[in-house]
Amino acid sequence: MTPATNDPLGFLNNSPQGIQSGAQTDLVQLLLYEIIRVKELILYYDSIPNGGGQLGSSILNELVSEAYSSLVNYDTILMKKYYDLLLNCD
Repeated sequence: MTPATNDPLGFLNNSPQGIQSGAQTDLVQLLLYEIIRVKELILYYDSIPNGGGQLGSSILNELVSEAYSSLVNYDTILMKKYYDLLLNCD
């Protein structure tokens, strides 16, 4: 797995107004980074031959889907829950 050459969330740092500091903003950014990292893991699991990574891939896909949902609904309690869950995914 090769690291990304450019930061997919670089627009957050390059915006003219910047990011407002605060616990929720930090949690949103951290969760977005974890979602991106886990999506790269999903690609790894999908590449395992003979379907060996299907179970792991489907579990991680479900976690990412629920994490996205918590972001869309701006549910900070669920965002923290899914951040912790995604943080421990290998």
